[in-house]
Amino acid sequence: MNRMDEGMPFLLRYENVAWYEEGKVRILDRRIYPTEVRFVTCEDYREVVQAIADMVTQSAGPYTAVGMGMALAAWQVRNRGKNEQLAFLRQASHDLAHARPTTANRYGQITGRCVEAAAAALERGENPVEAIVETTVASLNRRYSVMQDVGDHLAALIPSGGTILTQCFGETIIGTVIRAARAQSKDFRVFCAETRPYLQGARLTASCFAQMGFDTTVITDNMAAYAMERKYIGLFTSAADTIALDGHIANKIGTLQLAILAKHFGVPYYVTGIPDRDKQSRDDIAIEMRDPRQVLRYRDIPNTLPEVKAIYPSFDVTPPHLISGIVTDKGVYVPYLLGEYFDRDVKEFY
Repeated sequence: MNRMDEGMPFLLRYENVAWYEEGKVRILDRRIYPTEVRFVTCEDYREVVQAIADMVTQSAGPYTAVGMGMALAAWQVRNRGKNEQLAFLRQASHDLAHARPTTANRYGQITGRCVEAAAAALERGENPVEAIVETTVASLNRRYSVMQDVGDHLAALIPSGGTILTQCFGETIIGTVIRAARAQSKDFRVFCAETRPYLQGARLTASCFAQMGFDTTVITDNMAAYAMERKYIGLFTSAADTIALDGHIANKIGTLQLAILAKHFGVPYYVTGIPDRDKQSRDDIAIEMRDPRQVLRYRDIPNTLPEVKAIYPSFDVTPPHLISGIVTDKGVYVPYLLGEYFDRDVKEFY
């Protein structure tokens, strides 16, 4: 099978996201990259669930991890009867899909397809583990292919020689906009907001752009107004963990405040991604609340006195009036007209 990760940065190569092999799933620990390149090894699908919940992998990484976790689940019950295998896989599908609540609908599409592939393989007397791995790689190829169209449209919006501001780690869109820029012979500078509390912007996004030869600058989250006011930033862009059809989007906590600043300073804000057909409005978006201790410490080093408290909402919701456009594989949509995306044929994404 041809792979769509050719020419991608290290972080976006399939084996460096999550990979199943011989009864184990290996997941790159993005919590410590690039300080250290270390993989977490899972020998039970429930360990994959925990790794996703603990943000060993994040952004679109769990889309790969849940599929590989399903392969591991199939391996765990390889010696049982067909009905017992399928029952186990359905439970694994539910558990993996709900590792993080905000994106459970997207994970569930992948794990559900893995169950279907396993059932078909068992009916044919074939190995369900191999069928699930093939299904997961096919899903990766579809996503990278569709997101290349998104990356092409985003690159077209960036002036050659201009400067963009990113938020968090947009995963696939980072690689595809890099490939698009090269195909269009376009160069631009990148400012990356560090993105507390895990610093994904500083560690992951900045690593990808710098590795691929782009002029890359990291700013702390509270420097964005300074950078916009002094005209360092020409365009602000982020991916989205979910995109409701009324134009509201959920993304890494802190995206809303950057969108407000961009509106104030006249900087266009473009969101990238595919709308969620099952999210009609912001009321359908669940905000994951994470362990506040993750705010109070970084890499196990406390930042505060023991009596200090914290909160950790993982995402915030940005309303459509702050968004200049939502960049999809079909082109750029006004947020208020996003429902029109489904008026035309939709490519299978997950």
